[in-house]
Amino acid sequence: MNTVNIIVPDLPESVTDATVSVWHKKIGDKVKRDEILVDIETDKVILEIPASADGCLENILEKEGVTVSSHQILGYLQVNNNHNLSLTADALNITPMITAQEIVTSNELSSCPLGPARRRLISANNRNQKEFEQQTIIKDSLQVNTEPNLIRSIETVDPMALETQSNISAMELRSERRIPMTRLRKRMVERLLHVNNTTAMLTTFNEVNMQPIITLRKEYGELFEKRHSIRLGFMSFYVKATVNALKRYPEINASIDSTDIVYHDYFDISIAVSTPRGLVTPILKNVDTLSMSEIEKQIKILATKGRNNKLTVEELTGGTFTITNGGVFGSLMSTPLINPPQSAILGMHSIKDRPVASNGKIVILPMMYLALSYDHRLIDGRESVSCLVTIKEFLEDPTRLLLDV
Repeated sequence: MNTVNIIVPDLPESVTDATVSVWHKKIGDKVKRDEILVDIETDKVILEIPASADGCLENILEKEGVTVSSHQILGYLQVNNNHNLSLTADALNITPMITAQEIVTSNELSSCPLGPARRRLISANNRNQKEFEQQTIIKDSLQVNTEPNLIRSIETVDPMALETQSNISAMELRSERRIPMTRLRKRMVERLLHVNNTTAMLTTFNEVNMQPIITLRKEYGELFEKRHSIRLGFMSFYVKATVNALKRYPEINASIDSTDIVYHDYFDISIAVSTPRGLVTPILKNVDTLSMSEIEKQIKILATKGRNNKLTVEELTGGTFTITNGGVFGSLMSTPLINPPQSAILGMHSIKDRPVASNGKIVILPMMYLALSYDHRLIDGRESVSCLVTIKEFLEDPTRLLLDV
């Protein structure tokens, strides 16, 4: 048998260290080649480290929660050249499984107290106490005893004693848990504080009538899905309207680098996705070249990868503008925080039926609030408000997206 090292792979660029997140195997466990041994978490992604060959996990050097760096040894894998490991329970120091029947010993059974009704039943049937209890202990543990004698005895219990016992139980339930933040959460906190401390952030609001898009989806949604094998959602409309507005107001798509303004002639849109680890913003690259169906497919792929912790560093790096849709969680209005080094972010919200004045009449329409947060150091009120109004106009009249008017 040979022993090979389990090492930390090359970390992504700009990432100096990582944290051991989860060991999927314990010392002594058999493993197959390419089976995941351990996950390590960086500021951006989770990296999975697989087994290099069939074998057995011999030792773990770095436990969960420890900070590690590139090429550091995490543990040792004992490789069987014949691929035939036969490890015994004694060699692995594994305690044999104990069954429920073995736990309940005869001594414990004989010490169980018998009520009057149970003693009468044993006497009537001329049965041994030990035999009777062995046959009824499981049944009694699963059922509520409703014998009249027991009910009467419960009624005579001191209410004050019951109240005291209830208070003790309630206090026992008042527990607390303390767990360390994930690296992603720590990094998110740092970035959010950085935004508050270094930007002059303002938010402008507007509202949009979503009836035209809802009607369009009802009319062509089924045909669109048959044609492109993807559901026609709202996000493709949001992205298309945003990109067309950014083309007219390039400051919204720009960023500040020291004392320079960097104008981006491409459109990489970050889409905020909620994952078990926290909020991530994978990127749709070159969105201006994508069709509606391609946007929907890429959003679905990125969202699935995010929920499964499969996003790569490349899919999270860059971005010139961010769209976040709090409406999927029921948010009616919010002030989204800028995703640095970007200069603006668009917040979409819940679509709600509201009374609106239209052509001199009060009508009920599906309305949605829009919020554009921006860095006032770079973007003035005229550009921010005009950009948001342009997005509103594109969404209220989707035909303008085709005609670019």
